Amino acid sequence: MLDERQRGERVTRVAAIDCGTNSIRLLVADVPEDGAHTDLTRRMEVVRLGQGVDATGRLAPEAIERTRLALAGYTDAARDLGATAIRMAATSASRDAANRADFEQMVLSTLGRLPDVITGREEAELSFLGATASLDAAAVAHGAPPPRPPFLVVDIGGGSTEFVLGDDAGVRAARSVDIGCVRLTERHLHGDPPSAEEIRRAVDDVRAALAQVTAEVPVAEAGTLVGVAGSVTTVAAIALGLPAYDPVAIHGSRIPVATVREVSEDLLAATRERRAAMPVMHPGRVDVIGAGALILRVLMDEFGLAEVVVSEHDILDGIALRLARG
Repeated sequence: MLDERQRGERVTRVAAIDCGTNSIRLLVADVPEDGAHTDLTRRMEVVRLGQGVDATGRLAPEAIERTRLALAGYTDAARDLGATAIRMAATSASRDAANRADFEQMVLSTLGRLPDVITGREEAELSFLGATASLDAAAVAHGAPPPRPPFLVVDIGGGSTEFVLGDDAGVRAARSVDIGCVRLTERHLHGDPPSAEEIRRAVDDVRAALAQVTAEVPVAEAGTLVGVAGSVTTVAAIALGLPAYDPVAIHGSRIPVATVREVSEDLLAATRERRAAMPVMHPGRVDVIGAGALILRVLMDEFGLAEVVVSEHDILDGIALRLARG
C-alpha cells in the first residue's frame, strides 16, 4: 500500500515470506524510500520442510502439508493488512528436492503465485542486505560504537549456511555451503545427548565446509562478524541470560567467542528435556539448536573471530527491502 508518512516520503507496504528448511516466516512492513522500515507483523512457524530431504532427496508429503497450512495463514494476513506486493523466497530444502514441482504447485494454489526458489548467491545477498541495514541504530540502542566494516554476515539455516562479506558498497564475496542445523542433526547428532563421536563427526563436517568458504570468501578481511537467524539469536538469548525471548535485547548484542563456546558445549551436553525447558527456547528449535550452536562455535574458532554481533534482521528483511525498493 502506498501512503505518506508525516514528513511526506512515499512508503510501500509489502509482504515477504521466507521458506527455509526448518521454518517459514512472514514479514509485512511499510518500507520508505530511504531509512528503516516499520514492521506491521512478523510471524514464524516451524514446519520442518526439509524433514528427511538430506537422506531421501525428496520433500515429505506431511512436510509440504505443514507448510501449506502456515502459508495459507500468511496469505490471509498479507491480504488483510493491505500489502500490494508479496514475494516468497524458498531456499535450501526446495532447491535440493527431486519433487520440487510438488512444492511449487502447492505454493501456486495457496499463495496465487510461484515461489522464487532462489540461488545460494541471491540468498546470501538478501541476508546481507537485511542483516546490515540497521546495525548502526542497534549499536546506538546498546550504547556501543558502530560495528566496523567489512561485515562477514553468517546466516545459519536449517539446510545451508550463507557466508557473505561486504560493506556499504555491497557484497564482495559470498558462498553457501550445505551445513545447517537440521541437516547436521540428521547426519550426525542422534543421541540424547549426542555422543562425543557424533559431535566429532559433526565438527569435521563443518570444518570441511568452512574450507570451501575460505576458498572463495576472504574472511580474514572481516571487521565484524554478524550472525543472523534462529540458531544465532537463540544462542545469544541464552548467553544474555534472558528470562524470555526478547528480540529488542538480542538485536545488536555482542557475544564473545568464549561465551559462544560455553553455550554450545552446554546445549550439546543437555538432554532434549533440559533444552525444551530453557525459557528462551522455541519448541521448533529444541531438536536442532545443538547443531546450530556448534556451527557458530566452530566457525568463530576456525576464523579467529573474537565476538559475534547478533542481528534479528536477516533474509526476511532483505526480501522486503528489495521488493519495495527494487
